[in-house]
Amino acid sequence: MDNVIISVEPDSIAEEMGIEPGDVLVDINNKQVHDVFDYRYLIQDEYIEVGIRKPDGDEWLLEIDKEEYEDLGIVFERGLMDKVMSCKNKCIFCFIDQLPKGMRKSLYFKDDDSRLSFLHGNYITLTNMSDEDLDRVIFYHLSPINISVQVTDPEKRVFMLKNPNAANLMPRIKKLAEHKIEMNFQIVLCRGINDGNYLDRSIKELSEFIDPARCMSVVPFGMTKFREGLYPITPYDRESALLVIKQIEEWQRRLLTEKGTRFVFAGDEFYITAGLPLPDNESYEGYPQLENGVGMITLMKTEFYKELEATPADNKKRTISIATGRASYDFICSLAEALKEKLPSTHIDVFPIENNYFGSTITVSGLMTGSDIIKALSGKKLGKFLLVPENALRADVETLFLDDTDIADVEKALGVELVVSSDNGAEFLRRIIDLED
Repeated sequence: MDNVIISVEPDSIAEEMGIEPGDVLVDINNKQVHDVFDYRYLIQDEYIEVGIRKPDGDEWLLEIDKEEYEDLGIVFERGLMDKVMSCKNKCIFCFIDQLPKGMRKSLYFKDDDSRLSFLHGNYITLTNMSDEDLDRVIFYHLSPINISVQVTDPEKRVFMLKNPNAANLMPRIKKLAEHKIEMNFQIVLCRGINDGNYLDRSIKELSEFIDPARCMSVVPFGMTKFREGLYPITPYDRESALLVIKQIEEWQRRLLTEKGTRFVFAGDEFYITAGLPLPDNESYEGYPQLENGVGMITLMKTEFYKELEATPADNKKRTISIATGRASYDFICSLAEALKEKLPSTHIDVFPIENNYFGSTITVSGLMTGSDIIKALSGKKLGKFLLVPENALRADVETLFLDDTDIADVEKALGVELVVSSDNGAEFLRRIIDLED
């Protein structure tokens, strides 16, 4: 596949050498470049020869002297310089299979690409990788790599992923560990399927690879209302969530004593469902699984109160509403009350948004949609500003919610100015302080 260049960074080696958008990278050191990892590996040396083909077909051979590991400043049409590897699993818990019809096509694509794990932190199952793919991970030392485990028992994993290749997980993890590839593990816990004794086995077996394995998250299966025809899974309730937390915390105490790390961490949703307070800041050991919703609330709380303590009181009038998911409603209310104590002229109302788009079982703020916000808040006195969390907006188009409702549509429907708020507690507080009626 042609490695088409779409832009060249200013003042870069590529610009100096006359490389331009529309050019094609042919080879480096007479070696074909299949993807981004070939590219990064081949440009490491201080002297390289780069083959370029111009749009008119003219071939250039560029001799480049540079610093070791210095980048050329080229941006390619395809970020991976190759097609993304799609997932061949038929996981019984797959969230994409539970999406409603009619959403944009990109949301239905299932990736399972080790390169995206390294570049963007995506989790992969290892089931869709050939032995050659695994060897490339080791050869290029792609580290850390994020592995979606679900369960270490081979038969149960084949059942959950509906892929016979799922049985070879542990030999592959062992091979990665032998070559010092750092790993982060994830388990999507399904009630009555891979919890209980299966979870004990998974934690025991995976903890044997601590160093280079760094950590492991256990998060609950997320169920939308669109599960007709899919394998029946029961969501966790208060009693079953309590059992999971007790089990994980017992393992944390044991591993902290034996190996110096808690290693395994439960997602915030388990604590919210169980009605328990979140662990303290120290318990998360630097938040290695933050992107998986593990410790997000505790970190935001820590950041918020530290910033609040340093914030001078004022008498500016602010009339603000905050839209949030039901899971984080009580927490956001507690922050709002603390802020109003210090800033008495600030009035804040917090509204929990019922998720009608995906179903009432979805309670996280990151899956709120614009249409649900409009439905929940129409006719409400919202003041001048409405804060919405940035994680509810699309990463590729930051003014759109997942249902493709635009921020401007929400503002028009509700007659309020939308302010996008951060999940960083200090930034969340500063965003509010910067507002004034």
